[in-house]
Amino acid sequence: MSIHDPDSTLIERVGRGEPAAARLLVAAKLPRILGLATRMLRNTAEAEDVAQEAFVRVWRNAGTWQPGRARFDTWLHAVVLNLCRDRLRRRREITVDALPEPVDPTPDAEAGLIEAEQGDAVATAIGALPERQREAILLVHYQDLSGAEAAAVMDISVEALESLLARGRRTLRSRLAEPQEGTDA
Repeated sequence: MSIHDPDSTLIERVGRGEPAAARLLVAAKLPRILGLATRMLRNTAEAEDVAQEAFVRVWRNAGTWQPGRARFDTWLHAVVLNLCRDRLRRRREITVDALPEPVDPTPDAEAGLIEAEQGDAVATAIGALPERQREAILLVHYQDLSGAEAAAVMDISVEALESLLARGRRTLRSRLAEPQEGTDA
């Protein structure tokens, strides 16, 4: 069964090397991809690097893209998620001797918008979720993917996705309720 993909014509044009098609694709996909990477990594510079690498992969693979196997948007989200996972894994591998220079704590415009939109407490609580729960929450609630699309991106069943979402929501409710309880002193 073939899957209708609204991006297939554009991807074919990118595969033929049309610069206008590449610009259209970036304009259409960059904001959501950058948003996902920023929420996953909580670092705008790293998110921009991930978005750039994702689009490099698009250019390399557009000529061999096979419509009908999966929607392009699903594949692109999976690429971004995997690139973010790789960066998060590398962060955990950094030793004390190899710590990077401190990042300037002054928020940039994108970070300011994200914090204004979802609040620092919510961002912190989402960032503290286990990796798979965080991915499920971000894909469904922030990337607006359907359950089936998010499950495909994560390469799990819809039932497994629903379980991750339920556990993630419970944990978020619990963590977000904790500070409020302690402020009634």
